[in-house]
Amino acid sequence: MKRLDGKVAIVTGASRGIGQAIAELFAANGAKVVCAARTLNEGQHIYEGSLARTVAAIRAAGGEATAVTADISTEAECLKLVEAARAAYGPIDVLVNNAALNYYIPTMDYPTGRWMRAFAVNVHGPFILSKAVLPDMIAKGHGAIVNISSGAAIGPGRGPYADQAVRGGVLYGATKAALERFTQGLAQEVAQYGGIAVSALSPSQVVPTPGTVHHKLVTGMDDPKGEPPRMMADAALLLASEPAPKVNGRVTYSQQILLECGWIKSGHGRGVETPGSGYSQV
Repeated sequence: MKRLDGKVAIVTGASRGIGQAIAELFAANGAKVVCAARTLNEGQHIYEGSLARTVAAIRAAGGEATAVTADISTEAECLKLVEAARAAYGPIDVLVNNAALNYYIPTMDYPTGRWMRAFAVNVHGPFILSKAVLPDMIAKGHGAIVNISSGAAIGPGRGPYADQAVRGGVLYGATKAALERFTQGLAQEVAQYGGIAVSALSPSQVVPTPGTVHHKLVTGMDDPKGEPPRMMADAALLLASEPAPKVNGRVTYSQQILLECGWIKSGHGRGVETPGSGYSQV
């Protein structure tokens, strides 16, 4: 029996990168996957990748998936996504909040509208979607919400600062720190139901994706210092399918949780060689 047989999963940001890898792996493990993003077809975004491509790959491999275009920065679009998922496959068992938005701009120059929009996508969207799917999970007595975070949630600590470079990552780090706090708060609230797990997952190393390559966080898709998207997909599958008491409230890193569960023999990066965020340590 596959880990997600008979489960209905929503994966946001599924048009490329980590979201695409998670959607494909979940489908390979028996889930009916609703793939959500803004980009339906190739050429509609500056980055390569689209929902059409992800869904086609899943179906070609014998899996079940459908595409739903959605801008999760608005409540109406979030609710439309959940209703479309229910209409396609029924009540929701798994939600992966992977979609994220970032602009690398110093805080003093950050346009307020972009700041608000990034919070809407990275924090408000996961809240609205989680709130919308929880009734399904409570009624079933089981479910999983996996929030995709980032090493950016780890701040620079207190001064004085030997490194005074301005990299423009304050906004993104702030949203991911908020997402991790939201994760543990919601996990504590749903613990009363016994079978629902809310967790947060970050890469142990930078994952080469069209976005991280564009922002020069890695040198290319084959950067040897990067972590393949499959590691994040494996870790997300684990968090979505392990017994809820084992993973509820976990804020963890891909290679850390895979090592703990014996899915890999050695690991590198955050959570393995260096500490993670404060939330990952409580």
